[in-house]
Amino acid sequence: MKTLLGIVLIGILLITLPPVSTAQSPKPVNVALVNPLQIFPEDNAIEGVRLNFIYGKNVSMEGLDLGLANHVGTGGFTGLQWGLVNITDGNAEGVQLGIVNFGQQNVKGFQWGWYNQGDYVNGFQLGLVNNAHTMKGLQIGILNFIKSGGQFPVFPIVNWSF
Repeated sequence: MKTLLGIVLIGILLITLPPVSTAQSPKPVNVALVNPLQIFPEDNAIEGVRLNFIYGKNVSMEGLDLGLANHVGTGGFTGLQWGLVNITDGNAEGVQLGIVNFGQQNVKGFQWGWYNQGDYVNGFQLGLVNNAHTMKGLQIGILNFIKSGGQFPVFPIVNWSF
């Protein structure tokens, strides 16, 4: 009887315990030659500094992201991205400085480059071509696109939506 009671109590304990987290803790620094040749693989989050000599990718990034091609996954980006190409698959918050800046989802902050893109942009885009699906803010460039809700769908020099 004691054995059966012990088994039942252990079963109840196992059912009520929270699951063990398999998530990895964020890493403070990452250096990449070209993904996957980087200190920490792309499924790691980085909170600190990341240096991408050619191309680096991590699931999320918070801090300073420098390199030729900086790619952040769906976990999103917060901080400063400075490179030739900056890509964020998730939300981006902060500053993107580069030739090409892609914010695949929400972009909150400032994009400066030849081509800037965001799905929903809350902030300021300065470049030759600026592209936002929807926007709350200002675009200055040769061509400025705000597909939905902008002052104009496409307009040269300046476009806005407030």
